[in-house]
Amino acid sequence: MALISSVSGIRGTIGGTPGNSLTPMDIVKYATAYATWVKNNSDTGPTVIVGRDARISGEMVSHLVIGSLMGMGIHIVDLGLATTPTVEMAVVHHRAQGGIILTASHNPMHWNALKLLNDKGEFLSKEAGATIMELAEHTALSFPESTELGTYGTDQNALEQHIAAILKLPIVDVEAIKKAHFSIGVDSVNSVGSLAVPLLLERLGVDRIEQIYDEPHGHFQRVAEPLAEHLTGLGELVREHRLDLGIAVDPDVDRLALVAENGVPIGEENTLVLVADHILSQKSGPLVANMSSTMALQDIAQKRGVPFFESPVGEVHVVKAMKNHHAVIGGEGNGGVICPELHYGRDALVGIAIVLTLLAKEGQTLSALVDRLPKYVMEKTKMELSEDVQVEQWFAKIKASHTGIQVNEEDGLKIYYPNGWIQLRKSNTEPIVRLYAEHREPSGLAAMITEIRNLVSGS
Repeated sequence: MALISSVSGIRGTIGGTPGNSLTPMDIVKYATAYATWVKNNSDTGPTVIVGRDARISGEMVSHLVIGSLMGMGIHIVDLGLATTPTVEMAVVHHRAQGGIILTASHNPMHWNALKLLNDKGEFLSKEAGATIMELAEHTALSFPESTELGTYGTDQNALEQHIAAILKLPIVDVEAIKKAHFSIGVDSVNSVGSLAVPLLLERLGVDRIEQIYDEPHGHFQRVAEPLAEHLTGLGELVREHRLDLGIAVDPDVDRLALVAENGVPIGEENTLVLVADHILSQKSGPLVANMSSTMALQDIAQKRGVPFFESPVGEVHVVKAMKNHHAVIGGEGNGGVICPELHYGRDALVGIAIVLTLLAKEGQTLSALVDRLPKYVMEKTKMELSEDVQVEQWFAKIKASHTGIQVNEEDGLKIYYPNGWIQLRKSNTEPIVRLYAEHREPSGLAAMITEIRNLVSGS
């Protein structure tokens, strides 16, 4: 069992004991603390948007959250099943004072989370999150009387409005996509992508859509994280039906992974590379990505003559850097595309529309476009954390070895080498340390990882 609070929200496994997992008592505690924060930062009658993915605990968590918010005098607009970016955009559309997305994103189905938004439809800052944690743990909450309870309403059009905004973007060419007569496979991992992705493709004029894992019952039929090794089913679908490409998303549709016409995944890192290269070919401006993203993005920025900036991992950090540097495109190498012309949030749907525009205009296969991109070898692994592990001691030992040519401690520990990098960081969402490494050559990648593992293990 686990309960984790971070810039990614309040995340935990369902069941168990309060304080150790995401139980009903914990859900109510954090929802009411968030409601208090919203009221403290609003005038009168604050409104909060609520939406959820399709995981099996979603309905239960939704009832508890909505009831708690109403009990605190908050007016609710319930989107029901909704993607994370749809909820983010609905906050702005309704001029709400906040939003809560009930999703544990890429975590397995026995997890859930409260992802908290501000009045801009963006994830809370570290400072706001800390305030809410303080309210949850140390404040005697005061509930209004019956005449001051919040009201409840729904919005059945939020997804349509989200898609309509995507279709209006100058970077999206609907007519070119229609003329391309695409046939596309979709793997929506039994969640809200089964509602959102096909609707977007229909509005874009895609000729044929084939789906797997398309019933939104929350019993995920593949591992939720859309990594290449989890997309074998989609690859088989693309090959069997001779489709132009395959599209995979995570349970809340903020991460996009693609499978080429040959049934081979292109790697989630290349999603942002493709999108960024296309946008920067049309519009000049800075590019921002998190520190765990591929060096190919730096190469793309250099090719297009624009500056590239890194941020710590996490959407809130990427968005902050994008705003500071006035970036025209940004995101994370896990398949998260942030197009500020639409909104400041990772959005698989806008990523799909931009990729299809690129394919339609270039008139080439996805594998041919990927072949043109800078080539690197990347490895992403996880190291489980036991209670006696002191991650800081690992980092200190690595620093003392003076390996690499430069060390960055802004987000965990990142060591730069002449032709690669390696990063160790404690996850915000799981009890693990993530090890990401990238190099121009497989042998160089292996050497970097071996050196770091030996240092950590004491060899």
